[in-house]
Amino acid sequence: MLGKRKRVVLTIKDKLDIIKKLEEGISFKKLSVVYGIGESTVRDIKKNKERIINYANSSDPTSGVSKRKSMKSSTYEELDRVMIEWFNQQKTDGIPVSGTICAKQAKFFFDALGMEGDFNASSGWLTRFKQRHGIPKAAGKGTKLKGDEAAASEFCGSFQEFVERENLQPEQIYGADQTGLFWKCLPSRTLTLETEQSTSGCRSSRERIIIMCCANATGLHKLNLCVVGKAKKPRAFKGTDLSNLPVTYYSQKGAWIEQSVFRQWFEKYFVPQVQKHLKSKGLLEKAVLLLDFPPAHPNEEMLSSDDGRIIVKYLPPNVTSLIQPMSQGVLATVKRYYRAGLLQKYMDEGIDPKIFWKNLTVLDAIYEVSRAWSMVKSSTITKAWKKLFPGNEENSGMNIDEGAILAANLATVLQNTEECEHVDIETIDQWFDSRSNDSSCQVLADSESAEDQTKAAEQKPSSKSRKTELNPEKHISHKAALEWTENLLDYLEQQDDMLLSDKLVLRKLRTIIRKKQKIQNNKNH
Repeated sequence: MLGKRKRVVLTIKDKLDIIKKLEEGISFKKLSVVYGIGESTVRDIKKNKERIINYANSSDPTSGVSKRKSMKSSTYEELDRVMIEWFNQQKTDGIPVSGTICAKQAKFFFDALGMEGDFNASSGWLTRFKQRHGIPKAAGKGTKLKGDEAAASEFCGSFQEFVERENLQPEQIYGADQTGLFWKCLPSRTLTLETEQSTSGCRSSRERIIIMCCANATGLHKLNLCVVGKAKKPRAFKGTDLSNLPVTYYSQKGAWIEQSVFRQWFEKYFVPQVQKHLKSKGLLEKAVLLLDFPPAHPNEEMLSSDDGRIIVKYLPPNVTSLIQPMSQGVLATVKRYYRAGLLQKYMDEGIDPKIFWKNLTVLDAIYEVSRAWSMVKSSTITKAWKKLFPGNEENSGMNIDEGAILAANLATVLQNTEECEHVDIETIDQWFDSRSNDSSCQVLADSESAEDQTKAAEQKPSSKSRKTELNPEKHISHKAALEWTENLLDYLEQQDDMLLSDKLVLRKLRTIIRKKQKIQNNKNH
């Protein structure tokens, strides 16, 4: 009598090998003998072929997929995706990550993403998280992990050879990368009274969008930002034609750009825009897009123009902080300009921080971040490519710290602004570089007091008073002017032939009216 066969648990790599051998024509019986499993198990692997391959393709090569034996996902998949993205970024930046820090960050992301459930970042959760992604024990004990310099150097060499072989010019070489933007992130020491910071009235912002910057190596062709939010059409978009926005907007539930969204952006926006630009320059409509290697991007073979002349190339894992162009200061500069613009907007309007925070919408944020992207100099982008093209930045002349200048200018203005006298350059600089997970970046809570609600009700004009104010023979109040401006902005958003500059002029006008309204309210009190 034959003994009972010992139970064998195959790894994902084993299953991939079996699938490959089945395609080569090796029989079920032979494979069952080689791997010590039943023929029915081999047939099950063939049946689940697509699922196994998709799982392997969507996994980071550094995540230990070769050792994993299960494809079981996390209970909180979105949190899991954000956490591994954050962890890999810390790892490539050479920042030590302990188990305690990892657990605290998971709790922060859980709250920041507005997720529901009874999540506990326990030691059990941490162990399972590390097992899912093949994170070694040393990485969970604060071991400093640096970017893979050898892989970065090897890729730089092979990429330069590819560029020479394909006869590509910097004008035909593009880079793109994404980052999360907490668009209601305001510096706590600047926009809230010190007495308020210890109360429940302040919390970290949960309002988050994803922005993706894309430009060529000359910095002369910057595509409109790709912005991804959770809502298909936020309330702030009411009456707005999405095609008229200064960005390309998509919606999804995930924390980072998903494969379907990225592929849609690549095919419907990136390829046509690049072809149009290269044609205008009299160049062959041939280009390459350099991307980071997160699991969210589709395979290289899935991303190319119909004629195969516009393709993508992925960076190897763990080299983002070393050679990814958009991570060499470009994304950071966009965020700095955005936050500087946000603070300038607050100072221009001169209103109470609570009202400013309440009035700020995602549509305002989109226009502000679009303006910030437009302010990034071509020399800043050219400099970001210096590790891939050592001689390309010779004429950039970019040896100054734009962020330091912004911080100094804003600090000077703020020190002469009511309730902001205590701010200094260090505060602004920390806020510029904050990731919305520390005390330097807070906003006021959503809850409003009864007094706030009463004031809001008083500010809303009745239909009777509105008719009176809209009578051109009478004095036009700031309230009425503000209402007209808002309506005109809504109108412009519905038109497909209006220039961005026209919309920005009206938005500036709205800021001026709000400031005048505040001055008048102060005089009346």
